[in-house]
Amino acid sequence: MVEERKITEYLLSFTSPDGASKARFFYRFGFRAEQWEIFAEALRSVCLQNEVVEVADTAYGIQHVSIGTISTSDGRSPTVRTVWQIDYGADYPRFISAYPPV
Repeated sequence: MVEERKITEYLLSFTSPDGASKARFFYRFGFRAEQWEIFAEALRSVCLQNEVVEVADTAYGIQHVSIGTISTSDGRSPTVRTVWQIDYGADYPRFISAYPPV
């Protein structure tokens, strides 16, 4: 699950204290808040097409990190790190964050 506000108010928001640097990165590759569904699908593909490289137990659930490339409208394929969490009591992962790999 990828919530609209997670993308529009965080990852692609230049006014978000935690998201502005990520917005600069993702905007360079053509992603826009107005078309958040396209970006959400690209992020889901990283989770579905790549192995989990890191697992962490948090106070809210189990986080899984996947690293892979995302497809862009101009044909470039930047590598990103995505974080997903299966909340305690939930049956499916929800999107937490994405950023360039360190």
